[in-house]
Amino acid sequence: MMKLWCVGAVSLASFYYAQSYPVSEISDVLKKNASAVIRNESTVLEINKIDEIVYHNSSAITVINKDAVGFAIPRIYYEKRNTASDIKVTVYDEKGAKIKSYSKSDFTDIAANSQGSFYSDNRMMYLSYTPTSYPYTIEFSYDQKDQNTVFISDFTPYNDFNISLQKSSFKILNKSGINLRSKIYDSQFGFASVKVADEDGGKLYSYENVPAIDNEGMVPNPQKILPKVSFSLDQFSLVGKKGSITTWKDFGLWYYNNLLTPVSTSTPQIKSEIAALNLSGSTEEKVKKIYQYMQSKTRYVFVALGIGGWQPMMPDEVQKKGYGDCKGLTNYMKTLLDDAGIKSYYAIINSNSSPISFDTDFPKMAGNHVILVVPTEKGNIWLENTSQEIAYNHLSYSTTDRNVLAVKPTGIEIMETPSYSSGQNKEKQILNIQLNPDKTISGNGKFSYTGNQYDFNLSYSGLSQTDRNSSIKNSLSTLDFEKVEMSDFKNNRDLATIDFDLNFKAVNYSKMVGSSYIFRAIPIYSNATYHQDENRKLPFENRFSFEDEYEIIYKLPAGYFIEEIPENGNVVSDFGTYKISFEKKDDQLIVKRFFQMKKGLHSKDKYNDYISFRKKIMNADNSKILISKKS
Repeated sequence: MMKLWCVGAVSLASFYYAQSYPVSEISDVLKKNASAVIRNESTVLEINKIDEIVYHNSSAITVINKDAVGFAIPRIYYEKRNTASDIKVTVYDEKGAKIKSYSKSDFTDIAANSQGSFYSDNRMMYLSYTPTSYPYTIEFSYDQKDQNTVFISDFTPYNDFNISLQKSSFKILNKSGINLRSKIYDSQFGFASVKVADEDGGKLYSYENVPAIDNEGMVPNPQKILPKVSFSLDQFSLVGKKGSITTWKDFGLWYYNNLLTPVSTSTPQIKSEIAALNLSGSTEEKVKKIYQYMQSKTRYVFVALGIGGWQPMMPDEVQKKGYGDCKGLTNYMKTLLDDAGIKSYYAIINSNSSPISFDTDFPKMAGNHVILVVPTEKGNIWLENTSQEIAYNHLSYSTTDRNVLAVKPTGIEIMETPSYSSGQNKEKQILNIQLNPDKTISGNGKFSYTGNQYDFNLSYSGLSQTDRNSSIKNSLSTLDFEKVEMSDFKNNRDLATIDFDLNFKAVNYSKMVGSSYIFRAIPIYSNATYHQDENRKLPFENRFSFEDEYEIIYKLPAGYFIEEIPENGNVVSDFGTYKISFEKKDDQLIVKRFFQMKKGLHSKDKYNDYISFRKKIMNADNSKILISKKS
């Protein structure tokens, strides 16, 4: 939803161009797992008055390999209300020798439209630089004046994986007379820490020698590992609209009156849409009918126009054009509900696969997405308005298990989105498999998914039959399919379930041992590799809980019997539970598998325990069954 803000686009202020940054001065600790090293960055931020901030930005970034070329490109995001000046760029080679210098005239100025964006006030100046060798260093500085004072970026070492940092500073000079609040959030894992000092009438924050976070398995979002400092002015301006943000209530009143009320106007056409739906029944039934109607006639397109890109489109624009971004679509849905006499609230959220919530004790402008909450006597209904396929009253894994800022006429209320249990995030498989003497198997299966596992299979909804077959073949790659066909696909948008059938034939499933055959117990399983790591430096996260329930009925070839089966298994740990059982029944073998995973953020010290748990499960899934010819 949210537009890109120049204050956070490139970090940042003053250092001297006499420096040359030879790569030999980077320690091995900072080179490890790093595609780029931030050598020195600084922001000096001058708050002059309620509607004026000046940023003095500088950075020097050494690019180790091609993966970080895009990260180091000099770029300045802006809109017509703010300006950039004194732009300088110098490129150095590995030894620190100057390659070339650039100025503002060398930059390209384009509309900063994200993928899928139609309309935007955002613009971007960028310098296109094609390296001839690695590593190299780009030094970049510029000043920028902004009339919007509601946005002051958090100060963090960096925001992405595989970036390390030598030195970074953030200095604030508050000349406005307005109270500036700040809050330090320490790294709960002690990964890095911020230093704070008074300097020349301002506050100086700094980081030094922060190693890279490698994007290895199960690493949480860097926001959950790194420290940060947050800032917010008690009084602010956004495109000339002044407000207060001392409490969430004050901020919510401003948001409601200035951003939402002006665009909350219905029209005769919208009212006629509601009338044509002939609504009846319970509130829940009415909301569902309106929501699925809205889905049927709209599509998502990013739009960043009006009041800093934070104000939604007018509902009649969405109604006429049939598209909008999360703000516009949510506002349109809210207007439809208003005309049906049903209350709902525009809700700001942090959409991220790793849950991140707002600090209830530190109000500030934040969030990157908008959804809708409808309170009822039976509980809240949550509506994701950007998808034409997602089920009614279902939130995906990127918006569950965190809080939202629900904007009401009386201010902001912080509310919690649903947190799905393992039993709600469920996969169920029933497979009927014919074992054949030529080492192939043929069979059919029924698959069902709910909760977050529904989300991971929702992409099949928009595919053709051919693409579905190809996609499921790639997804279930532990079987060597000769042919596979998905059929009876159903996305139940009332219950948030996905169901489909499979018909398939796979080769090389069995292995001959003399005149006998052996085959693995579970045909579809995780083929991940698990390795102990005594030197792991980072925590790990199971981002959601889930359950898998499988039943596999193997039918033996004619003239064969089951000679050997594994014992039933049971694995229990702090991370979850696993069970597998085997039952002989005439010419069949019935294998039942149950796996429950708990969500959680764990310290690095528990990683090897987790690996041991997963290896035991993998070994049980791969346990072998022996069948032989009858004599």
